[in-house]
Amino acid sequence: MNNKKHRREPLTDTQLLMTIAICTFVVMYVLAMIVFKGGFLHVQQIFDMLNDNAPLIIVSCGLTIVMIGGGIDISVGAVTSLVAMSCALYLNKGGNIVISALIAIGIGLAFGLVQGYLISYLEIQPFIITLAGMFLARGLTTILSVNPQKVEHEGFKALMNANQNSIKIPWLGYTAKNGNLIPASLELGVVVALSCVLLIFLLLKFHKLGRGFYAIGGNQTSALMLGINVKLTRFFSYVISGLLSGIAGYVLLMHSGAGNATNAAGMEMNAIASAIIGGTLLTGGVGNVIGTFFGTLILTTINKIVVASPLNAPWWQKITTGGMLCVFILLQSIILSIRSKKKKDSKGKENKEEKA
Repeated sequence: MNNKKHRREPLTDTQLLMTIAICTFVVMYVLAMIVFKGGFLHVQQIFDMLNDNAPLIIVSCGLTIVMIGGGIDISVGAVTSLVAMSCALYLNKGGNIVISALIAIGIGLAFGLVQGYLISYLEIQPFIITLAGMFLARGLTTILSVNPQKVEHEGFKALMNANQNSIKIPWLGYTAKNGNLIPASLELGVVVALSCVLLIFLLLKFHKLGRGFYAIGGNQTSALMLGINVKLTRFFSYVISGLLSGIAGYVLLMHSGAGNATNAAGMEMNAIASAIIGGTLLTGGVGNVIGTFFGTLILTTINKIVVASPLNAPWWQKITTGGMLCVFILLQSIILSIRSKKKKDSKGKENKEEKA
């Protein structure tokens, strides 16, 4: 008979950091409800956060995979803008909606394939390659049009209308001051974003490729010894990131109805911030797309709180976001350092017991 007590397995670094992100969002939003009340008391506030940030959530999913694998991709925002502008111009020339969606996917994949090959097989620094990709995408977007291009395609307008009115939930709505019931509504783009979160979660959790991302990000030498094709795995991380950037560009076009050289400006920085706040380490090997999703919500909640507070000047949003990012990076470092020390002490005690 085994007299050893069953010990509960401790949370992994990924699970712990994800839990911290989720708890931070819940606490932050509850405090906002108590202090500011107003829109924070309505479910539509959270729905609006999702509606406005569906493209960012999609892009952040791709960037999370790249960062888990120990890489970085700062071209995602510019690629998203290029996709939106290209599809807008194509549709305004009488193009087909299905083909416009394929163009979006094609542009995203093209950037992912080229950048992934240069980084994985030619072993050029990811920052340099994706920086070049960012400048290329921005330049191409400006060449296509300096001015915003509003989509006039009737079929796409119908798609936009369906996107904005696709999901209405009356019992989660609220009563306006004039007495009218305003039902809570979610856009179709949010469904696409949540589907991406779910698919990437399943990929990272259960698929061999997903486990490969963690392996190469944690220790490339160990990954090679385990028989993982490091170059191919890293290549796929950039391909997936490019593909999701293309999808995000089309979702952005459905939401805004126009292609604009600046409508996704800074998205790559917000995506990196979302991933870090959600528990993804820049050094690789640790991260979770669910945490990244809540990281995006944390960033959005910060902006909403700043707007609702007396400090509602635009620069305060950037200052607060930067401060929150620093806090999370410091918190991650402290937590992981403490856990690493405990693991070493535990191993040391086990070795001493074995010798004794």
